[in-house]
Amino acid sequence: MEKLRVLELYSGIGGMHYALKASLVPAEVVAAVDVNTTANEIYKHNFPNTLLLPKTIEGMTLNDFNKLDFNAILMSPPCQPFTRIGLQCDISDPRTKSFLYVLDLLPRFNKLPRFILLENVKGFETSSARDALIKTLKECNYSLQELMISPTCIGIPNSRLRYFLIATAFPGSFSFQTTPEILNGFPDSSSSDCTDSFSVPVSQCGGIRSETSDNGYVIYKLETAQDLERKRSQDSEETVQMLQAFLEEGQGMDMEHYRLPPKTLLRYALLLDIVQPNSRRSVCFTKGYGHYVEGTGSVLQSCTDVELETVFKCLEGLSDEEKLKQLSQLKLRYFTPREIANLMGFPSHFTFPEDISIKQQYRVLGNSLNVHVVSKLISLMVT
Repeated sequence: MEKLRVLELYSGIGGMHYALKASLVPAEVVAAVDVNTTANEIYKHNFPNTLLLPKTIEGMTLNDFNKLDFNAILMSPPCQPFTRIGLQCDISDPRTKSFLYVLDLLPRFNKLPRFILLENVKGFETSSARDALIKTLKECNYSLQELMISPTCIGIPNSRLRYFLIATAFPGSFSFQTTPEILNGFPDSSSSDCTDSFSVPVSQCGGIRSETSDNGYVIYKLETAQDLERKRSQDSEETVQMLQAFLEEGQGMDMEHYRLPPKTLLRYALLLDIVQPNSRRSVCFTKGYGHYVEGTGSVLQSCTDVELETVFKCLEGLSDEEKLKQLSQLKLRYFTPREIANLMGFPSHFTFPEDISIKQQYRVLGNSLNVHVVSKLISLMVT
């Protein structure tokens, strides 16, 4: 096929670019556009030969776009206006302005892009911004498909449910039958876990418990019987890899820096989502990982010789010093940025500049996307 000339909008740290390379589709990124200085430094570090435009998208004129002579767009607009923990201001959020600007320009480009791929958070599918996107694409006679996909669908032990849209300017050219419904997973997927199952927020659960649930499991944290059943089901799903394949442990790494501090253990122990190297699941890593605890990502139990349930069942009634001694047996630690990058599909040669702090690394990774999922979608879109 003709080599694609790709415009990468909201380029971040280059997740779309890596996905494009992994798809093996003949293509070049003619320009990447992003206003985030930290993300741009990382992008330039890994793609020094790609034209990077450090500016706002709405600061580009129609002529600026036309000069780039692109025929495909990959984009991941800001998700904060649609995220579950945000204010969900949708199109009234100033951060949506640039996306609406792109939609306004699209029909006026010298040439309509042959392909468009968009990624965003769960919640975008019910937004006015999504309605505007669909309306614009249909008016331009695009053929399109919307999907909700998590990396667990392709065997990666990390829940990161996202909205995707793929579109082509050649109606009927997809290799599958499109539907106006949002697909749960890839068109060829037979997996039932492509959209994940989210647990009840811990703030809605009761206190520490140690009774037997209806399923015969011991409930020992701020979890419900349904939470435990879901986690056990995920860990028994053999089509999903174990976390140990993505870890740096055993490679001469000093993990003491990533151990959870005593204050965090004492305050948040009951809220932690704890996984082990042989687990086949982990919850979505967000930009607040390593800084905030609740809902930002799983932590790893490094010492697997200690029974997790035993430790938590014995906490009630203990002094802080005794609790800390109990919890310390687990050797709980954060996942390293490299391990999160591994789970998100970034290749081994992806690196951070030396001046990028650990906190900044967690932040930009939390704002990025799963490379393997997007790579498969690119292949699906252009094949």
